[in-house]
Amino acid sequence: MSKPDPERVSTTPDDRGTTSSPAAPVTPPETGADLPASGQVAPNAPSTGSAGSEAVETIVHVLRHGEVHNPRGILYGRLPGFGLSVTGRAQAGAVARSLADHDIALVIASPLQRAQETAEPIAGEHGLIVRTDENLIEAGNTFEGLRVSVGDGALRKPRHWWKLRDPFTPSWGEPYLQIAHRMLAAVNKARVESAGREVVLVSHQLPVWTLRRFLQGQRLWHDPRARQCGLASLTSLVYRGDTLVDIVYSEPAGGSDPTVHGA
Repeated sequence: MSKPDPERVSTTPDDRGTTSSPAAPVTPPETGADLPASGQVAPNAPSTGSAGSEAVETIVHVLRHGEVHNPRGILYGRLPGFGLSVTGRAQAGAVARSLADHDIALVIASPLQRAQETAEPIAGEHGLIVRTDENLIEAGNTFEGLRVSVGDGALRKPRHWWKLRDPFTPSWGEPYLQIAHRMLAAVNKARVESAGREVVLVSHQLPVWTLRRFLQGQRLWHDPRARQCGLASLTSLVYRGDTLVDIVYSEPAGGSDPTVHGA
């Protein structure tokens, strides 16, 4: 498979989650760029540590689910019954096709319906059964079930303002550091089990973005509008042995509005 020319991000560790400086800006990938395949890593890729020359290469593709059918426009969080829209199913199919010639050993998803439905066509392409890992679930949020759009949602009501008192933890939901730790646990478990091959983990925007910032050594609190984690996008973690050597972002299903968050 040809090498992609997508975004690559520095993985040099710093103070993972509180005071580290952001990585240098990089050029976004072209939509539909080829995905990294086992055995193909940039020769000058950054590293988080030393690895032996004989260390096997493993790729963990962390996938955000596709578009959700949400006609009421609420923040559905962990609520049951929110499956993919017609567009979301098409996006899942596009990702499955893009990974068809990859050596996928495992497909593991968040227990939520939208993640399971995104994982199914990928697993089917490789004759696998979708496994579930609770560590991949959406972040907890006290605004779950409410509309939070600017101007017409719950944020207009003073009784909710107290929930916004601490944007750094944050006060309205699951702590960012807790999200990062559980996501990394899911990644490491899958990576060890699939050593030398590739694995797909299907999760949600905030957990995926928090994991990426943690691995980049950036502070975990951030502006949600700046997240680079579109619908059905892949954040691919390339390891040699136990060492993370590359992070590649790609959008095999096409671009989407990155400000559609909380999903």
